[in-house]
Amino acid sequence: MDLKGKVAYITGGTKGIGYGIAEVLLKHGMKVAISGRKIEDAEKSASSLSSNPDEVLGISSDVTKLSDEKNAIEVILDKWGHVDVILANAGVGHFAPIDELEDDKWQQMINTNLNGVYHTLKASVEALKQAKGYYITLASLAGTNFFPTAAGYNATKFGVVGFTQAAMLDLRPYDIKVSTIMPGSVASHFNNNTPSDSDTWKIQPEDIGELVVDLLKMHPRTLPSKIEVRPTRPDKKK
Repeated sequence: MDLKGKVAYITGGTKGIGYGIAEVLLKHGMKVAISGRKIEDAEKSASSLSSNPDEVLGISSDVTKLSDEKNAIEVILDKWGHVDVILANAGVGHFAPIDELEDDKWQQMINTNLNGVYHTLKASVEALKQAKGYYITLASLAGTNFFPTAAGYNATKFGVVGFTQAAMLDLRPYDIKVSTIMPGSVASHFNNNTPSDSDTWKIQPEDIGELVVDLLKMHPRTLPSKIEVRPTRPDKKK
């Protein structure tokens, strides 16, 4: 894929991994739309990414609502006429033993992490057919490795991996590529973390952005459909 002038939509793009991906795609000449639940956050992050309104767009969208994602795609199509790459990145995590996990936290993870990726694809699939585009989900190594206190989070990320791989098989006949990226520890704001010098051993958000570029530039005949990525070395203090 020649990236210059291509259009990407990144959910949950106001900070962390989504923001880091947006930075890298813009450097490669793409146009980028990012969404967040609050329009002021989306617009503030968009303006910090680029002062050129033709390059970046901030959109308000709650991925738990299919209508919001449909509206987001319509806004992008109205502005640029096409969308070539979708990155379903929005996600939340709550961690507690299953007997202590609150029901509203379970429902929020299911609705955001799992229903959200479905809504994003459902809203964009016809545009992707037109563009012969690329749909990428941001899952997690928690989608293949279960651990204590993560029953809800594991359930959603295992679900994202399965959903994405099945969707890949469904959409290949339309020349749509589908992949899932499964990061380990990332220096992001996930789970109320504030990135600091203590996170330098972790994957950085821009590293995921470079990985996305590698996927987009892969020869059309080849599809890395599931990518695990982790820090080269764990925190030495542990």
